[in-house]
Parts: sequence; structure tokens; C-alpha cells
Amino acid sequence: MDRIVSELAFHDRQAQKRADAGVPLQFSDSDYLDHETWIRPAFAQLGDVSGLSVLDYGCGHGMAAVVLARAGARVTAFDLSGGYVEEAKARAQANNVHVDFVQANGEQLPFADASFDRVWGCAILHHLDLARAGATLRRVLKPGGLAVFCEPWGGNPLLNVARRRLPYPGKHRTPDEMPLTRLQLQQLQAIFPCVQIRGFQLLSMARRLLQSRRLQKPLDWCDAMLLERIPFLEKYCRYVVLTLRNAQ
Repeated sequence: MDRIVSELAFHDRQAQKRADAGVPLQFSDSDYLDHETWIRPAFAQLGDVSGLSVLDYGCGHGMAAVVLARAGARVTAFDLSGGYVEEAKARAQANNVHVDFVQANGEQLPFADASFDRVWGCAILHHLDLARAGATLRRVLKPGGLAVFCEPWGGNPLLNVARRRLPYPGKHRTPDEMPLTRLQLQQLQAIFPCVQIRGFQLLSMARRLLQSRRLQKPLDWCDAMLLERIPFLEKYCRYVVLTLRNAQ
């Protein structure tokens, strides 16, 4: 409970800072899908969501929920932070889409069994107890349903040192969150019959420090070539995309 209270307080503070700064509410799909290299390919894993019931798991600012609703999905979104839920509601209204919002804990979802065809989450699982979160996630996912999550990965020792010690833009972390490791992956594999993992940003993770747009495309090209030819290098990537399929 101390962990949950700490997480709630942290993210409510973050939401208040965004509200005070007057962050714009309207945006295009590409603003979200292309803000990190893994988002668009991860979204593609969901397939055609038109007419499907989709859960935005830990919706944060609500941008993914809006993009999903624009694609024709029937979207439900939740977050632990009431501040984020209010921001996400305002963003959905500003972009003229309907989304059902709920304030909830990802380890104890308030939804009925087999409620959703698809689940989307970004930078959320590494905040949670995955044994509990994975079980409730499987419960609300329909048989044969699909969940896609984008998560920081903790397989690179040098990157882990940099995460702890180096300052860089957007470095906001709660005291208890940790990048996913093989242990958490094994917990998910014990719950879901099919778990796929794909790594993103090997060399290109340097963009966080270099802040040079000229280097982004060459670094992305190098990553694509290396990860295709030497797949085991994925374990050293900054982020991973997890695709979880429920049993039929």
C-alpha cells in the first residue's frame, strides 16, 4: 500500500505540473505515434481496432486513448492518478472523441471478466507487481485477445548505471519503479500462453543525451541492421515491446 500511495502522489504532482504549464490538448495522431521509435510499430501489433473494445491500461495523458478512439475503437481508459484521468478527459473532449475513463489500480481492475478485445499500455507494467497485474489483465482480456505494452528494459548494465546517475531530459521516476528484467518476463510467461518481445533503441538510445536530430536517422538505421542480423542484442536495448496473447 505504501508503494501505491507513493505512486499516486508522484503522478498527481506530475499531472498538476502539466496543468499549471498549460500543456496543449489538441494533437495529431503522428504527434503521439512518432514521439518514440517503438510507438508506431507497437500500435501496429494491435491490428485493426475498429469496432473492438480496447482498454488503455494506465492512460496517463490520454493521447493513446484518443488515437485508438479515432481509429474506431470503443475505448475504456484508466489510471491510478486522478489528475491524469482529468487531463485525459479534457484531451478526449478537446479532440472530439468519446472515451470512458475510470480511476483505478492496475493490480485490481474493476472490469468484468473477458471485457476487452485489445489492451494497450505504455511505460506502466514496470510500476506494478506483475504477478497481480498479469493475473487481473488476463482476467479482463477476452479469449484470444491481445495486449501490447511498451516498457523500459533492464538488461543492459551500462544503461542501468546511466539511468541512475546521468541527468537527461524527461527523467522523471518514482522511487519504486524499475525497468523490466527477465524475472518479470518469466512472470508474464507463466500467465500468458504466448509472449513475444522486441527490442528498440540499441545505439539510438544515445539520442537521450545527444539531443541531435541529425543523428537520429543514422542511429535508427544502425539499430535496424544490427537487431535484424544479431537478435540477441535486443537484451541490451533501452525499451521493449511486449505482445501478450490470451488463451482461446
